[in-house]
Amino acid sequence: MGCIFTLQAAAQKKNDQYRLQMRKATSSIKIDGIADEQAWRDADSASNFFMILPMDTSFANVRTYVKMAYDNQQLYLLVVNYNGAPGPYMVESLRRDFSFLKNDNFLLFMDPFDDQTNGFTFGANAAGAQWDGLMYDGGKVDLSWDNKWTSVVKNYPDKWIFEASIPFKTIRYKKGITKWGINFGRNDLKTTEKSSWAPVPRQFPSASLAYTGTLEWDTVPPNPGPNISLIPYVLGGINKNYDAGSPTKWRRDAGLDAKIAITSSLNLDLTVNPDFSQVDVDKQVTNLDRFELFFPERRQFFLENGDQFTNFGYSTLRPFFSRRIGLGAPIHFGARLSGKLNRNWRLGVMNMQTGKQSATSLPAQNFTVAALQRRVFSRSNIGMLLINKESINYNPDKVQPGDPVYTRYNRNFGMEYNLASANNFWTGKALVLKSFSPGLSSNDWAHAGNLQYTSKNWSIGWQHEYVGRNYKAEVGYVPRTGYIRFAPTATRLFFPKSGALLSHGPQLTSTNFFTDKMDRTDNELMLNYGMVWRARNTLNVWASTTYIQLLQPFDPLNLGKDSLQAFSKHSWNTVGADYVSKPQSLLTYALSARYGGYYAGGKRFTATGELGYRFQPYVSIAMSANYNQLNLPKPWGNNGFWLVGPRVDVTMTNTLFFTGFVQYNEQMKNMNVNTRFQWRYRPASDLFIVYTDNYLPEPFYVKNRALVLKLVYWLNL
Repeated sequence: MGCIFTLQAAAQKKNDQYRLQMRKATSSIKIDGIADEQAWRDADSASNFFMILPMDTSFANVRTYVKMAYDNQQLYLLVVNYNGAPGPYMVESLRRDFSFLKNDNFLLFMDPFDDQTNGFTFGANAAGAQWDGLMYDGGKVDLSWDNKWTSVVKNYPDKWIFEASIPFKTIRYKKGITKWGINFGRNDLKTTEKSSWAPVPRQFPSASLAYTGTLEWDTVPPNPGPNISLIPYVLGGINKNYDAGSPTKWRRDAGLDAKIAITSSLNLDLTVNPDFSQVDVDKQVTNLDRFELFFPERRQFFLENGDQFTNFGYSTLRPFFSRRIGLGAPIHFGARLSGKLNRNWRLGVMNMQTGKQSATSLPAQNFTVAALQRRVFSRSNIGMLLINKESINYNPDKVQPGDPVYTRYNRNFGMEYNLASANNFWTGKALVLKSFSPGLSSNDWAHAGNLQYTSKNWSIGWQHEYVGRNYKAEVGYVPRTGYIRFAPTATRLFFPKSGALLSHGPQLTSTNFFTDKMDRTDNELMLNYGMVWRARNTLNVWASTTYIQLLQPFDPLNLGKDSLQAFSKHSWNTVGADYVSKPQSLLTYALSARYGGYYAGGKRFTATGELGYRFQPYVSIAMSANYNQLNLPKPWGNNGFWLVGPRVDVTMTNTLFFTGFVQYNEQMKNMNVNTRFQWRYRPASDLFIVYTDNYLPEPFYVKNRALVLKLVYWLNL
């Protein structure tokens, strides 16, 4: 009986008593930032926000009130944000999906299934820049997602008003559910106050779905009706590879994406000949690591409900990583069915077909991924994942001498349990993975687990991993195999009741690697002391000790100059500090430095800086620089690497953007220039003009150059 009572108590939502009644609009609503419609006079208000920072024990000092309404096609939102202090608002720019901490802003967090795990977020900063994203894992946000909705921000002497309309066809929800999870968050930089309607403990982000209140509909939400979107594009461009001496190539291309709502919560995505040329170029880094670097997915097709595929596992143990698809060979077509079957079940099935690449002899390949997730208890779930990569009409035995050899297939099957307590204090994961590859039948398993406890003052965690030496995830991100890893961590925070400091405290982490025979190969012990001021500037100082036994030859410069011998042993100590200035200033900066030992008894000094200035809200200028000085014995000697990247963002309006940046990477002997002009001529429909250039800095020489013009149109049927 006691066990049953415990489970029932855990299922009760923490902030269930915070409720906002929403009724159908009693008049038409014009999205103009003027709250003069009868519908808004008749709507209920959510007010009396709670402070999250600097303290979470009182009501907010900055006043905010929110109203919501709906009609047969749209969900409407009205937010009145009163000024917390005299003076102009503070924003970065009109750039979409702004940084939360650097802008006066308001955000809506919406959980249409009230499962406290997945949802949507919409919002704006005080200048009118839009924010939208997908929510997953109970409080994380993927801002790469982009969809159709309309908003206006209007500024007044004592307040700024945010008004928005969100089509029901934009979001996913289950018919018949009249209670949605909802919360509203406000960030006011002038007073350095962060607040929310339903209270959220300050150790958690305001996006935590475990702490949503309830949006109560006066009747069942409207049926969105036929929900089919066609998103065609046409593209023209020119590119020239000077390195290869190849002739100029002209691009003339077209493709189509389609989004078909099978139900109001289950969506079918189709793509034919997709193109992702408008996606931001990856930020370059100086690579001094032994393993492959990770760069996040930015392509729109892979994002909606993508967490069900891509969050399986851990950051360095991902059986599925969508960037493996379509970057080495063109995608011909693909389909994905994803979403909620009901409140407890989620489904995701994806199939992608790539073409053959004659230049690299890469065969045509088919990728199939299937994920099924079942909610258990209040916020936890059990998931299964199946991945199949198949080379079409390919036989490795018939490869010509000198050509690269690819595998005929690689498959992965996995199961995981994700723990999330009702109050979010306990989180964790346990998973097991099995790969299937030709000629391998042992040591091809992986399993891992972690448990994290987070309270106001303490954060204590444990993680372990085992990855067999024959485990292969060719469609995943697993930079290292054949190891056992243990990683405990503990953080203690102190919250002064007065003074300039908001919080401070130590953190101790230990990362330990062993072979499958439990022979030690790596370990790092780090002690960090962090400080956060009430003005939101931060300082971290740290010290670490590192030991590494190389299991294979490694070039410490990653230049192919020479390699340290396998099984050689290396150890060193390092100290470092990181400082980020307060975001309220027009001039912001961040500084980071480390000094200590390196491989082969060498020394390493690293300094990183970023300087930013904004002419709000139209122009934001940033200059970043990274310098590494490596002093090593012969044959490497003393080496210095600069990585420099000035960037400018010009936002003429919240629908007209220009971004330009230069990246000079001394380690890779490359200078990259990238400019992108974007005109959002209607919601989710864009014109892009993208220009890229790569140079060999010394002597100044053009390596390759490209110009692309792309027109995208979003049509709802």
